[in-house]
Amino acid sequence: MQSSDRSVSGHYTRENIYETILHKLKEQGIEKDKVTRKDISSVDEFHIKGAEISLEIAHEGGIKEGQKILDAGCGIGGPARMLADVFECNVTGVDLTEEFIRTATLLSELVSLNHLTEFIAADATQLPFANETFDVVWTQHAQMNIRDKNQLYSELFRVLKKEGKFIYYDIFSTGKKDLIFPLPWADDDSINFLITTDDYEKLLTEIGFIESAKKNRTNESIEFFNNAFENNKKAGQPKLGLNVLMTEQTSIKLSNLNENLKENKLCVQSGIYLKH
Repeated sequence: MQSSDRSVSGHYTRENIYETILHKLKEQGIEKDKVTRKDISSVDEFHIKGAEISLEIAHEGGIKEGQKILDAGCGIGGPARMLADVFECNVTGVDLTEEFIRTATLLSELVSLNHLTEFIAADATQLPFANETFDVVWTQHAQMNIRDKNQLYSELFRVLKKEGKFIYYDIFSTGKKDLIFPLPWADDDSINFLITTDDYEKLLTEIGFIESAKKNRTNESIEFFNNAFENNKKAGQPKLGLNVLMTEQTSIKLSNLNENLKENKLCVQSGIYLKH
């Protein structure tokens, strides 16, 4: 593992994530044998707008029953389980952080979705799959820590079947400097490798992807944060939320992300590309 990979993995690694989730569920009166996917959706969807946006993007992307999907940068597996549960797809998730993979696997077993999901500790720039393996490649907030974008998206293109879809939902730079740190994916600029949407779209086109759709989601992201912060003021922090993954820095990291969005230093976009 390269030093940059170790830095990224170290940024996200928390010990005993699965056990912490079980403990917090028990505090809410939910026993292990009664846990549903909905019970853990507040913690296992590590991106802006959480479970709501994942389902929306899946519908927009025309996900179909039985498709074979790769979730690159899967975290602890929330979107993969949603795709398996709602659409009855076979989903493989890869992530560099081994604790995320352990947790994702155990959570899928917990909610009886392990027959449709598989999680592998792997580098998304060196995927352990044959050419044209997947009907859909899916990423959410995954590229910000990866320096070599060309290698990343070339690999995603390689493992995607012809006539397949690449569906993304990601955070991008607007080109403005002086980001406010810490952020959910980086405490400083050392592992922050954001690019602009223009550079992103140019890169994907050069690799061979064909743009099908895109949507700017910055304003709705700001609205989401504003509402969440207001609700937290009234009701307090959720017992089971992203604080499990970001611990004591959760509030400041999410607040900084929102400020960067409001100051037009960052933007959020989703889209679909095709492979012919």
